[in-house]
Amino acid sequence: MNLVTTTQEREVARRVDAPRQTLSLDEAARRLGVSRRTIYNRIRDGVLLTVRTLNGSQRVLLESISGLQQVQAATKEEKRDTR
Repeated sequence: MNLVTTTQEREVARRVDAPRQTLSLDEAARRLGVSRRTIYNRIRDGVLLTVRTLNGSQRVLLESISGLQQVQAATKEEKRDTR
């Protein structure tokens, strides 16, 4: 499965003045139904976008999770339609 973030999602992540809603890595894993390791892999691959807190921990942008869920839903719908 090829997952790619959209240009719009990257632009949202770059906006300094935009309020950012974030989730911890564990919260993101629970929301997506995957392991913490998968979250790290998707961050590394650029599928999920993160910010660093002042103490250095990573938090996942809620917008990137929502975008990934939309891609997953569309992919699931396409697979269902091809049966």
